[in-house]
Amino acid sequence: MGLKKLIASPPATMQWRQPGRDADGLLQQLSDTDPRQRRLAARDLSAFPASARRLGEVLAAETDVSVRDALFNSLSQIASEDAVQALLPLLRTEDAGLRNGAIEALATMPQAVAPCIDHLLQDADADVRIFAVNLLGELRHAEVPRWLLQVLQREPHVNVVAAALELMAEVGTAGDLSALRAVRARFEHDPFIQFAADIAISRIDTP
Repeated sequence: MGLKKLIASPPATMQWRQPGRDADGLLQQLSDTDPRQRRLAARDLSAFPASARRLGEVLAAETDVSVRDALFNSLSQIASEDAVQALLPLLRTEDAGLRNGAIEALATMPQAVAPCIDHLLQDADADVRIFAVNLLGELRHAEVPRWLLQVLQREPHVNVVAAALELMAEVGTAGDLSALRAVRARFEHDPFIQFAADIAISRIDTP
């Protein structure tokens, strides 16, 4: 009697990836109860830019850290206007992990996020304005100095100004000294702003 050739079962990872690998199938897989399948779907959706908005919606509810990371990575790779719009609402969440992940992801797409910065710096919520300043600290964009100066010149909330001063101490140049002295005078009765402005001035003005 001849031996029968055994057909090996595919590895588990291949089994997880069997359902439809088109965008619709991957989007459906984002609702799977198994976080491993959700992670694989989130990763593969980086090839489908039209999925960006949905990725943001899923992020807002996702609790598994590894799936979140895959969703953030895919949005960073898509790096489109839709990807930015998918991430911006997360700046308002109470979940610090989501907020920080959104800031990190937005920082990887400077050209796509740049048109939104002025609006973020004028948001009615002071916390969102603080997070926008935090984003400037990570953003590699030529307009960062102008945005920072805008905060120093116009921002009324002391905590937002303090965040801008902290960043200015790291990236400021001699051309920013007049704005730093002006904001110091504008908040002359706030000891913390005096302290933060003095640190920024001394770091920049030291030969």
